[in-house]
Amino acid sequence: MGESNDGAKQWLEDELEDNLAEEYELELSDTPVAKEIGRVYKKDHPKTLDNKEYFRHLLALQSELIKLQTWVGHTGAKIMVLFEGRDSAGKGGVIKRITQRLNPRVCRVVALPAPSQREQTQWYFQRYVAHLPAAGEIVLFDRSWYNRAGVERVMGFATTDQVEQFFKDVPEFERMLVRSGILLLKYWFSISDEEQQLRFLMRIHDPMRQWKLSPMDLESRVRWEDYTRAKEEMIERTHTLEARWHIVEANDKRRARLNCIDHLIKQIPYAEVPHKQVTLPERVFHPNYERRALPAELFVPRIYG
Repeated sequence: MGESNDGAKQWLEDELEDNLAEEYELELSDTPVAKEIGRVYKKDHPKTLDNKEYFRHLLALQSELIKLQTWVGHTGAKIMVLFEGRDSAGKGGVIKRITQRLNPRVCRVVALPAPSQREQTQWYFQRYVAHLPAAGEIVLFDRSWYNRAGVERVMGFATTDQVEQFFKDVPEFERMLVRSGILLLKYWFSISDEEQQLRFLMRIHDPMRQWKLSPMDLESRVRWEDYTRAKEEMIERTHTLEARWHIVEANDKRRARLNCIDHLIKQIPYAEVPHKQVTLPERVFHPNYERRALPAELFVPRIYG
């Protein structure tokens, strides 16, 4: 009996360690090159939270996200969150931490590529409408229709008339979404010029992250001020009572994630859903059943033991 308890305890410890390892794995991309590159700057990079404090807060917030997910499924709520910001501002990082422990059937991410030739002939919002949440769903947009007010405008992919029409249409479009019962949240991740340069350098020198750096990202450095002016007008003209903008100070990635998730949770009037206690049923054994051995060639080679 004692050996059985010791084995169960060891299994539980292994599971918890694996759980924390998953958290560390996500964090690895934030640290290896950052310290070395940061030395070239006169200003110190913001001192971030240590692992213990960061994970304590993150796990507590993720626990609340699970309660929120249960409430969404129970009530049939429809939640949509837009994440916008400059390249490398940290949108993807916070989205990963939000979705990490949630059911992908309830909470899904939408990250659309550049529009096809056919989509370019459609009503501008048409390709986004197909991804709106149904009852019991949370949809996170990693960039959204605000591409027209940002990259499309700055890079010349949209005409002046198209941009102006967008600004006229988007407030009413978002009001329609809210009137339909969708809870809409919009976040802008704000980073400094120096911080973006640091993160781009990290991507250049880190082979695990070079895929994140596109020609468009490099061009955005040249047009920093154009993007700033575009962002300022976008927020001014699309910040409405029904669909407010929320700005996340994102120079410190860890604090930005925690602050954003905390704020998101507090915007939704969810409550803990009572549920019956789950009990594991007894396994049924059949005396005549004999498990067949599978051919050895079906098994993945045990390279790592």
